[in-house]
Amino acid sequence: MTNDRVISTSYWSTTPAVQSVTRGTGFAFQDFVETAETLTVSTERDLGVYVDFGDLAQSPWTTRNEIYNRIAALLDEFIETNLLAQNASWTDFDNSHIGGGAGNITVSAANIDDIARAIKRRVRKANGHKQLQQYGSFVIARPEDMEFVEAFAQANGFQTADDFLKNGFAEQIKYLDTHWYWNESEQTANHLFAGVRKMHRIGVLDAVYGVMHDIDLPAGSSNNNLSGKGFYSRIGIGHLAPNTVVGLLFDVLVATP
Repeated sequence: MTNDRVISTSYWSTTPAVQSVTRGTGFAFQDFVETAETLTVSTERDLGVYVDFGDLAQSPWTTRNEIYNRIAALLDEFIETNLLAQNASWTDFDNSHIGGGAGNITVSAANIDDIARAIKRRVRKANGHKQLQQYGSFVIARPEDMEFVEAFAQANGFQTADDFLKNGFAEQIKYLDTHWYWNESEQTANHLFAGVRKMHRIGVLDAVYGVMHDIDLPAGSSNNNLSGKGFYSRIGIGHLAPNTVVGLLFDVLVATP
């Protein structure tokens, strides 16, 4: 996205009602009212690294490509962290929604299938079955939760269980009719992200994303220049959970593993 403020897809702010019709008689048009929600790209992060010319000349590891690969990895990790920190924008999903008491879910191999089924049930109750059919459901889980998914898969079924016993789990997998992804360092404590895929909107400024700036003899303190090279890049991101689909995005409240 190229602007620092972008508008998401527009939605009907009121849902037209289906009306009865009599053959040979007129019908009444209903007003179309549109609302546009704004996605503001307002979170900026950058990372600049200075390397002395001597280190660049002598170290086989301190190369331009290696430095920018590490800068890119750290900036991309922040994008993940920032996305998973949007849990206050999603719909709460706790232990009561899988048939237990109030409070956070203690994830286990015995209830991982309950979580997958309950997510789809709540999506259907929110009239999101068409989006569910088109895009599928997902869970971004912790490594400990993925271990329970793998344990469940190895204990249930025949050919499928044998396959998972032999080969284990892939890093990302569709199982229980749900796309499972894992995240560790970027995950917000005691919160998982789940729901229907492609509903949460994320905006990234493509004018700066991935752009690399080489700066020879960068400025130092006291109006001096440093004898080396600077490597610099930045990102700009923003988020939106549209009101019309926020019921299809869940903040899964979980206990500490």
